[in-house]
Amino acid sequence: MTAAADNKNYLIRLLAVVLTGILAGLSGMVLALILHAIQHLAFGYSHGQLVGSESFLQGVTDSSWSRRIMAIVAGGAVAGFGWWLLGRYGQKRVSIASAVANPSVPMPAGTTTIHALLQIVTVALGSPLGREVAPREMGALGAGMVARKLGLPEDESRTLIACGAGAGLAAVYNVPLAGALFSLEVMLLSFSWEKTLAAIITSAIAAWTATLGLGDESQYHFTSDILPHSFLWWAIISGPILGAGAWLFRKATSTARSHVQSNWQMPVFCLLAFSLLAALSLYFPQLPGNGKGPMQLALSDELGFPGATMLLVLKMVVILAVLRGGAEGGLLTPGLAVGGLASLLLCMLWQQLLPGGDYGSFALVGAAAFLAASMQMPITAVALVMEFTHMDHSYLAPTLLCAAGAFLTCRILDKNDSF
Repeated sequence: MTAAADNKNYLIRLLAVVLTGILAGLSGMVLALILHAIQHLAFGYSHGQLVGSESFLQGVTDSSWSRRIMAIVAGGAVAGFGWWLLGRYGQKRVSIASAVANPSVPMPAGTTTIHALLQIVTVALGSPLGREVAPREMGALGAGMVARKLGLPEDESRTLIACGAGAGLAAVYNVPLAGALFSLEVMLLSFSWEKTLAAIITSAIAAWTATLGLGDESQYHFTSDILPHSFLWWAIISGPILGAGAWLFRKATSTARSHVQSNWQMPVFCLLAFSLLAALSLYFPQLPGNGKGPMQLALSDELGFPGATMLLVLKMVVILAVLRGGAEGGLLTPGLAVGGLASLLLCMLWQQLLPGGDYGSFALVGAAAFLAASMQMPITAVALVMEFTHMDHSYLAPTLLCAAGAFLTCRILDKNDSF
């Protein structure tokens, strides 16, 4: 009788994991398709194709100045009025972290869905924030519903919600390993064989499901090069520098968010922030969007020192302005872009003394380290960049060492700042 009951429990858990993976994959796919559709319509490129070969950066660059300004300012209006009205009339939002900590308090379906859609719409219209939080929220929302429907106990519900969030990340970027690691390293802060297995299955199913509608392409195009002998030393030395930069990035973004006012100021400040972004985009079309464009330019050796410096400064300005306005979104791809540009500058200075190697390799490794520190997820960050770019395994040791140095430096600065 006990064996039969155990088998039934295992089957229920397996069903919960599979359903969560499917729901996260479908929601991630739908959100990504909505994002592409709005981007193509707003900026007028890749007509008739939801998943086209033309990048968002190309679409923005080729768009007319009037179309560009109208699209980005419209994004500011949607952000300002959308989140102001949601905060005023919607149910109190329950974050993913809160849902994991206390599964008995469910994420409200309506508020969570509208919050996710607002992120997708604003990022599609040029917001410099990331799109990855929305599918994570929808994945966690679906997991919570499945857990309650199947009557899972609190601890198993907690694991399933965390796995749903990681599966959402896996779906939107086609990164099953990074999605599973995100669930364990960031959401659950623990590794056990049951949790690990659940995270792997949900993320793998979600990523595969999403590819049915989005295809199976790399997020970034990168060609691995033969690394010079000095590359490892650059990674070791640059790690702490990038860690300090990541700490400043974390402080600046959290400070900007802490000043947001959920009253009449939100629409006004959002419109001002997006208007600034629209004006700058006339001269720097790389600024709108989640940071994929600048990062790709860094990987492709298409930026010089002045261009990379200007892009880095302006990218930080628009990110902070939009966050201060009250817009929501992720900092994963924006952090990757900022880290890539900062690493590119460090690489150019380094090569004045020890020339050798292509700029893209330095930018890639440094971006992973910056992301590891800024998001406090060293293992996930390295796996994410590996899946994003399909980089060669010879990059793994320098990336891990650089990420370790950056992460440790950021943690030390955090501890010193708390005293």
